[in-house]
Amino acid sequence: MSADRRADLVELATRVATQAKPGEQVEAYVARSRDTVVRAFEGEVESLSQADDEGVGVRVIVDHRQGFAWAGSLDEDVIADTLQEARDNAAFATPDEFLALAEPDGVVAADIDPWSDLLADFPTDRKVELALELERRVREGDPRIRKVPNAAYGDGSVEAAVASSTGIATAARRTVCSVSAYALAGDGDETMTGGGYSVGRDPGELDLDRATDDAILRATRLLGARKPASARVVVVFDPEIASDVLSILSGTLNGEAVLKGRSLFADRVGEDVSVPFLTLVDDPTNPMAYGASSYDAEGLACRRNVLIDNGILQGFLYDTYAGRRAGVASTGSAVRGGFKGGPGPGARAISVTPGTKTQQEILAEIGTGLFVQSVTGLHSGVNPVSGDFSVGAEGLMIRDGTFAEPVREVTIASTLQRMLKEIVAIGGDVEWLPGLAAGMTLAIADIAMSGA
Repeated sequence: MSADRRADLVELATRVATQAKPGEQVEAYVARSRDTVVRAFEGEVESLSQADDEGVGVRVIVDHRQGFAWAGSLDEDVIADTLQEARDNAAFATPDEFLALAEPDGVVAADIDPWSDLLADFPTDRKVELALELERRVREGDPRIRKVPNAAYGDGSVEAAVASSTGIATAARRTVCSVSAYALAGDGDETMTGGGYSVGRDPGELDLDRATDDAILRATRLLGARKPASARVVVVFDPEIASDVLSILSGTLNGEAVLKGRSLFADRVGEDVSVPFLTLVDDPTNPMAYGASSYDAEGLACRRNVLIDNGILQGFLYDTYAGRRAGVASTGSAVRGGFKGGPGPGARAISVTPGTKTQQEILAEIGTGLFVQSVTGLHSGVNPVSGDFSVGAEGLMIRDGTFAEPVREVTIASTLQRMLKEIVAIGGDVEWLPGLAAGMTLAIADIAMSGA
C-alpha cells in the first residue's frame, strides 16, 4: 500500500509560507505526480513511458506586486533559493491593487478522497498486458477491422499541498487510469475510424470489453458513410461529444474570461439564457467526477457552484484574484496546471441535471435527425465571445426513431446562445469522463447541417 504523504507535503509548504516577512504574503504549492503511458501496436509494445515529477511553486506578494518562481526539486536549499527568486521577481513586477492571496473563508471541505492505493500497487507488466490485450481484442474482434493504430493504457496520480502566510494549509490527491483504442475498419477501398475507452480510479474499474466493443462499433457502423443533403435538423450528441460541448461552454462561464470581455455571458447574470429545464453546475465535491477535489489550487474548500439554474444565469467561476477584480468572493474554483504556474479560475466538474430518458427513448421521441458520434475542429470552430459554433461531424442519420445511414463530411452550425435555447432532451445516461464535464445524450433542435 502506498503511503499517504499529504501531511508531509503540507508541512513542507507551511515551512515556506511561515518565512513571510512583515508586509509580505507568501504561498507555497508543493506537488508530486506519477504518470504512465503504454502504447501497443500489432501485438507489440510500441512505447512505454513513466514519469515522476515533484516540485514547488512559490508566490510572494508585497506592495501590490507579485513575484513567482518554481523549482523541480523539494530539496531544502533549492526551495530556499526559489523563495528568494520569487521575492526578487516581485520587486520588478507591476503593481496591481487586486493582488492578494486567498484567506480562509469558513467553507467546510467535502470529505472526499478520490484516490486509490490499488493504482500505486499495480505493476508495470500488468499495465503492459492491458494495452496488449485491448489491442488484440479490437484487432481480432471483427473481420472488418484492418488495423488498430492506437491502443493504450494510461494512468496518473497527483498529490499536492498549498500553504500560505494568510492561514491556509491544505492538501488533496487523486488517481485516474484508462484504456483506449482507435480502430480502422475497411470495406473494399473504403475505411473509417472509431474509438472506445474505459476510465476508472484504478485498473480494477477498467472494462476492456466495453472499450473493445465501442471501438469496433464506432468504426464499423460508419462504413458506407456519405454526405447527407443539407437541412436544419435535430442533432443528438453522443455523451462523449456532449461532454466536449459542455467543456467549451464552461470556458464562457469563467470569471477571468468575463472580466477580459471574452465571454458571451458578460453582463447577463439574472437573464434567461437557456431552456427552463437546464441546470448547469460545477461540483468538484462530487466523488464521481474525475476532477473531484476537496480543495482548490489556492487551498480553499471546493464547493458546488450553480452557474445556470432552471435556465437563469446565476454567475461565474472565480479564484481570489478574479473575484477581487469583479468585487465578489472566490467560488473556490482556482485551478493550476502544476507547480510551474500560478492559479487561475476554472471548472473541474461540469454537469447538467440529467433527464430520465435513455438514448433509445430520446431517438424514438425525436423521430428524424442526426446522431453525432465524433466532431473535428471543436476548439477552433467555437467563438466564446460571439458564440458562433461550426464544427465537422460524423455519425448516423435518425429515421423513424432509430439509427439509419451513416454520414460523414458534415458541418453542423449554430450559436451557443441558440443551442442553449433549443435543447429538447437531456438523457439520464450520465457518464463521467477524465475531462472537465460529464457526458450524457443531448438533443438540440434547429441546427444547420451542411452536406451535399
